[in-house]
Amino acid sequence: MMAVHGATLCLDTHVDIPWPNTPDPHSRTSRQVDYPKMRAGGLNAVVFIAYTQQGKRDEAGHAAAGAKAEAMLRAIAATAGRDGTRLVTNADELEAAFAAKELAVMLGVENGYAMGHDLSRLKLWRDLGACYVTVTHDGHNDLADAARFKPDLGDAPTCHGGLSELGRQAVREMNRVGLMVDASHTSKSSMMQAAELSRAPIVVTHTCCKTLCDHPRNIDDEQMDMLRQVGGLMQITAVPAFVRAPEAPGQRSQATVKDIADHVDYAVNRIGLDHVGLSSDFDGGGGVEGWKDASETANLSLELLRRGYSARELGLLWSGNFMRLMRITQRLAD
Repeated sequence: MMAVHGATLCLDTHVDIPWPNTPDPHSRTSRQVDYPKMRAGGLNAVVFIAYTQQGKRDEAGHAAAGAKAEAMLRAIAATAGRDGTRLVTNADELEAAFAAKELAVMLGVENGYAMGHDLSRLKLWRDLGACYVTVTHDGHNDLADAARFKPDLGDAPTCHGGLSELGRQAVREMNRVGLMVDASHTSKSSMMQAAELSRAPIVVTHTCCKTLCDHPRNIDDEQMDMLRQVGGLMQITAVPAFVRAPEAPGQRSQATVKDIADHVDYAVNRIGLDHVGLSSDFDGGGGVEGWKDASETANLSLELLRRGYSARELGLLWSGNFMRLMRITQRLAD
């Protein structure tokens, strides 16, 4: 089984980075993901995230978030290109890096708040190497309603009723420039509207199945069915609270790799293997017993193989399905 894992292109589609004091990932660090841990666990590729927390929706807030996102993208990219790592911006480059036995460093932007009202930032981010943009984080922004609103920022439970007109323009522009649309963190209405509007299939890069664990960040059966309908993808993640409810209120969830596999099983049975993938949300809240950091990545593969997934199916879950969406997104871009 370890040989199957070793032959599989394993891609984690959502990993945060400490900022602004970011340890050098080429050395062993306290981070859950660094390049030595990736090699130890057979994790070949990671989408590292330029994340901006939701703030005031004004010119100053948008400008600060935009500057931060751009600086983070440049900083992450600067770690690649030496000592067996390379920056990867599309599916062909990802496969080439794997064939060359080099770690693939990929980029994403989390929270369209950083765009402000300037659609040209989306092309800038794509030109810097980003492969997707997460439309919201926690708290509504000017693009869309979020799954979790922030009363401290003046949020009501809903703001736009899903996507705003600016949000619709942003989805169309992401399609045009070749950025995948990530509906993690969005409200159900925002996600469903984005799925209907987007020319390319959307992705939910870090979520779980609401039927198994009733958490506001998880997606329900109707949302999962929509992903199947549009050819999209949900990436089952390793945030304990998304994976398994705590035994009692106020306690931390005691989730394990087996619980993650339960969500994979449910999603595959519900919407088909072609619409399911894997992610960790390491360094952003992810990590369960058996997969606490990148060095333990093989444990998830082994659990899925024990459950009867074939080598081909394991490859689709880890990277094949996500690469298919990357290629479709690029093909449909102007």
